[in-house]
Amino acid sequence: MGFALSSMQLASSAFTNQGNIPKKYTGEGTDISPQLTWTDAPETTKSFALICHDPDAPLVSPGHYGYVHWVLYNIPHNVISLPEGTDMYTSGINDFGNEGYGGPMPPNGHGIHHYFFWVLALDIKPSLPEKLNLWDLLAKVEPNVIGMNRLIGTYSRD
Repeated sequence: MGFALSSMQLASSAFTNQGNIPKKYTGEGTDISPQLTWTDAPETTKSFALICHDPDAPLVSPGHYGYVHWVLYNIPHNVISLPEGTDMYTSGINDFGNEGYGGPMPPNGHGIHHYFFWVLALDIKPSLPEKLNLWDLLAKVEPNVIGMNRLIGTYSRD
């Protein structure tokens, strides 16, 4: 994504930035989304979107790279956290072909992968259509991103 980071902060009670994602939140575990909290959103924020993307995945197609694990959007401006295993708001389509969260599951022996959890502050109301994939979501919201930041977790199946 070609966006500049803002003063927003994204954190999780499940792991620290650059820390290991517990197995519970992966395809080898319960495969539920981790708890997330964000702060310092711009005052003009009208909605949020969340993404989990693995840029280390060995997948490249024209205009796309890596692997998308989660696309969540239409989150109202007054929401500043999501509970573990959330099923609230609008889930987009991940690269598993499913709606909702699909946890880390790098190929065996592929080493450590980095999972970028992004929060995007948007200046549009939460009214985006259902079942957007990451690339469709970004095409729709890019002009409306007014703040963003990320939390990076790591996971390996070695």
